[in-house]
Amino acid sequence: MVIKNVNLETVCGITSKLPDNTLPEIAFAGKSNVGKSSLINALMNRKAYARISAKPGKTQTINFYNINEAVYLVDLPGYGYAKVSEQEKIQWGQLIERYLHGSKQLKAVFLLIDIRHDPSANDKMMYDWIVAQGYNPIIIATKLDKIKRSQIQKQVKAIKEGLKLQPGTVVIPFSAETKQGREEIWELAEEVCSLS
Repeated sequence: MVIKNVNLETVCGITSKLPDNTLPEIAFAGKSNVGKSSLINALMNRKAYARISAKPGKTQTINFYNINEAVYLVDLPGYGYAKVSEQEKIQWGQLIERYLHGSKQLKAVFLLIDIRHDPSANDKMMYDWIVAQGYNPIIIATKLDKIKRSQIQKQVKAIKEGLKLQPGTVVIPFSAETKQGREEIWELAEEVCSLS
């Protein structure tokens, strides 16, 4: 995917109406601090378009990035951040659920998991929940540059086992530093959206 233009078109908060987009959408879910903004910036070839925050839990909205007037990258609020009130967590959950149920254009959900750690209870819950909504999430194992090459297979296996992934689920190791995995993610995205 050659990125010609990027536009943060819609930002939806808890009370916002979701946009009625006509272009295909690809959503990204992951817990706070898993590197979602860094991934989205890498996919868009932008340094800091999606706001990267030192304080996890900053993305409290669903952000729709229009890429080349062809596809939307949809940034979902991060989950599992401790310093957020239960009330807020419930509202974010409802916002994400409303999106997964309500979007007519959602073609794929990518779930980001930190490759350095076994999946958390929150990760497992999110995976099961996305599956329950009728999607088979594609797993992106982030922060690949933070582990040794020799550990990659072992960590990918830990993610597969920890999430009890459905057979055939794709796991893409990704590094925002080196951009490894970027092309694979775009190829899959283009395939599910029939862009190519």
